[in-house]
Amino acid sequence: MMIDRKFESIVRQKLLQTPAVVLLGPRQVGKTTLARTLAKDWPGGAVYLDLERPADRLRLEDADTYLRAQQGRLVILDEIHRAPGVFEVLRGIIDDNRQAGMRNGQFLLLGSAALDLMRQSSETLAGRVAYIDMAPLSSMEAAAAGIADSTLWLRGGFPDSLLAADDAQSLDWRRDFIRSYLERDVPMFAPRLPAETIGRLWTMLAHNQGSVLNQAHIAGALGVANPTIDRYIDLLVDLQLVRRLRPWSGNLGKRLVKSPKVYVRDSGLLHGLLELETMHDLLGHPVCGLSYEGYCLENLIQSAGPRRVPYFYRTQVGAEIDLVLEKGGKPEMAIEVKRSMAPSPEKGFAIACDDLQITQRYVVYPGLERIPLRHGAQAIGLGELVDLLSQE
Repeated sequence: MMIDRKFESIVRQKLLQTPAVVLLGPRQVGKTTLARTLAKDWPGGAVYLDLERPADRLRLEDADTYLRAQQGRLVILDEIHRAPGVFEVLRGIIDDNRQAGMRNGQFLLLGSAALDLMRQSSETLAGRVAYIDMAPLSSMEAAAAGIADSTLWLRGGFPDSLLAADDAQSLDWRRDFIRSYLERDVPMFAPRLPAETIGRLWTMLAHNQGSVLNQAHIAGALGVANPTIDRYIDLLVDLQLVRRLRPWSGNLGKRLVKSPKVYVRDSGLLHGLLELETMHDLLGHPVCGLSYEGYCLENLIQSAGPRRVPYFYRTQVGAEIDLVLEKGGKPEMAIEVKRSMAPSPEKGFAIACDDLQITQRYVVYPGLERIPLRHGAQAIGLGELVDLLSQE
């Protein structure tokens, strides 16, 4: 079963506007499938190189000669971190092609480690490259394919996990995925970091899904120093496996929580780390409510787009908002998540909204009907709010 991804049109549009596009995302999220789909009908043709294959890496031993010979075609370089030296070559080719009147749609680069690739490419391709983060399947994409929201929540948005024949096979896929990251990707991208300890940290974060980060507690449990925890989490964030949600910290004269919240981004991986195979397992586990919160927040942040910056808000006296979306430097929307068919916002939510002078107040719940609530809030289904954010 093929599921249409919104990212295909986004990548096509960016390639028409810029010489090179870097498509970032975790392994198995669908980057290669998308790239091959583009290659089939790209005007002028396309060439695809998988740089994990020795034969394809060999073609880039004289990268300048090989890539110049592809002029007029879209060159797709998968697993670009395998050839970090190619960025300087790309800069020269792009600049020469510009002089010859060929400005856009020259290179599509695929990679898994966001910060590493952005650092390498920004140093050499500044002004010549656009970046796109490709996330797992969203609730909107799954709904368009006829996949139930509960299935997406349980299995997560990685296509092979979501489309598995049954829950057991889906969990098996996620176990293998987690093991592969720890045995292969962690040593590749951070050879000095112990993969076993990263795995323990990842599992600890899953057990504490959506909690304010307590570095001292985690450091003590893992037997490492506080700054080391930052480096470990940086790696998981860089690999787009974990989200570090920052607290809103404007100057209101309030005593605000200053530590971030941390979420395992894909709900299926969260459940895989906790060995939750079925919906029955999930609903009976203490993480259930925070799993649903993280699932909703990830979809909302993705649909909010790059013009809105996500935060959470919490004061020392308990006023709290799960998700604050800031636009143009001002808090625009407050979102609370409740896994209840009769949601009711807490008083602390109203106080927090008043603190930030936010009038757009939503409580996301599993229902479909929009319901007016106290304190000027509205209960709204996830799908409707995702649609609303996507259209703005």
